[in-house]
Amino acid sequence: MSKTKAFLKNLGPGLLFASMAIGTSHLVLSTKAGAQYGWVMVIPIILANVFKYPFFEFGVRYTHLTDKTLIEGYLNRGKLYLWFYAGITLITTFTILAALYTVTAGLFINLFKIPNASVSSVALGLFVLIGALLIVGRYKLLENSLKLVVSILFVALIVTTALVILRGKIAAVEGFSPTPIFNEVGILFLIGLMGWMPTTVEASSWVSLWSIEKWKNKEGKPSLKQSLQEFNTGYFLTGILAIFFLIIGWFTLYGTRSELSGNAVIFADQVVNLFTTHIGAWAYVFIAVSAFATMFSTCMTAHDAVARVSLDIIDLLSPKTPLSGKKGPFALAIILLALVNFVVIATFSANMGQLVALATFVSFVVAPIIGYMNLKNVMSADLPEAHRPKKWLQWLTYAGIVFLSFFSLLYFWMVVFR
Repeated sequence: MSKTKAFLKNLGPGLLFASMAIGTSHLVLSTKAGAQYGWVMVIPIILANVFKYPFFEFGVRYTHLTDKTLIEGYLNRGKLYLWFYAGITLITTFTILAALYTVTAGLFINLFKIPNASVSSVALGLFVLIGALLIVGRYKLLENSLKLVVSILFVALIVTTALVILRGKIAAVEGFSPTPIFNEVGILFLIGLMGWMPTTVEASSWVSLWSIEKWKNKEGKPSLKQSLQEFNTGYFLTGILAIFFLIIGWFTLYGTRSELSGNAVIFADQVVNLFTTHIGAWAYVFIAVSAFATMFSTCMTAHDAVARVSLDIIDLLSPKTPLSGKKGPFALAIILLALVNFVVIATFSANMGQLVALATFVSFVVAPIIGYMNLKNVMSADLPEAHRPKKWLQWLTYAGIVFLSFFSLLYFWMVVFR
C-alpha cells in the first residue's frame, strides 16, 4: 500500500477533530477578531494553537499505546481526576451544543431566507436530523460524511479567501482609529478567542474515543507515527482555516466601525452579506456553503463526542452496568443531549452571546488543569518510557500550562471580581 493510500485509509480522528474545531472559534471568533482588531490577532491565534498542541497530541499518543481512553487514564491517576472531568463535562453539556446549534440555526434561517422561523424551531429540526444521522449511521457515517463536508469547506474557504484578497481590503471610514486590545473589553475577547482556539482542551479526550471507535471498524490499527501524522494534518488544517476566517473579517470589515451581532440570525445575515457586498453577489454560494458546512459538521462531531464521553464517564463511575459501545445507550444519550440543549436554546432565545461566553469561561479557566492531567497520563507507567513525549514536547506542555494559567487567572479575576 502506498503512503498516500495508507494516509487516506487512516483519516478519521484527526479529520473529526478538525471538523469539530472549525466551528464557533473560527466562523464567529476568528472572523470577529479580524473585523474588530485587524491582522494583529493572528498572533494570539498562532500562540493558542502552538501552546495547546501537546494537550491534544497526548490524547492520540496515550490511546494508541494503551488502547484506553484519556478518561480511563484519569481514573488510573485517581478518582478525583475523573470526578473533576465529569463535572466539566456536565457544564459543557449545557453550553457547547446549545451554542453550536444556535449559530447553525441562525445560518440556516439566513441561507434559506425564512425570517419568520424562530431559532429554537430550526434548532429542533437540526437536533432531529443530526440525531437521526448519528443514531443510524454511528461512527462510520460520521467519518465518511465529514470527509466530503471538510473537503467542500476547505475548497470554498480557499476560494472565498482568494477572492477577498484579490478584491483588496475595504477602505477605512474617515476618522477611524484602531479598536484598543488592552482594555477590559479587548482582553476579555482575546481570552475568549484563545479559550476556544482551536477548540476547548477537554475535547482532547474526544479524539481518544474516536480513535478507539475507528480501530473497532477497521482491521487492526495504524502505527503510532501514522496516527500522529493523521492527527497533525487535521490540527494544522484547523490553524490554517482560522487564519483564513481572520483574513476575511479583516479585509471586509476592519475599519468600517461595523460590529458583528450577538443575535444568531442577525449574525448569520452579517457574515454572508458582508462578504457578498465586498466581493459581489455572485460569490454568495461560496460564502453560504463555507459558513453552513462549518457549523453543521461541528454540530455533528460535538454531539457525537459529548454522547460518547458521557457514556464513558458513567461506565467508569459505575462499572457494573457498561454502556459504551452499545447502540441503545448511545441512541438514548444522543436524544437526551438534544432535549436538554433544546431547552437551553429555547430559554436563551436567539442570543448566542451568553451561551458562548459561559462555555468559553468554563473551558478557558480549566484548560491548564486538563492539560496537566493529560501530561500526567502520558508520563505515567501506563506508557513505555521510550514512547513518552520527548523533552521538547514536555517543555512546550509546561509553557502551555503557564501561558494558559496566566490568562485563566486574569480571565477569572476580570469576570468574577470586576
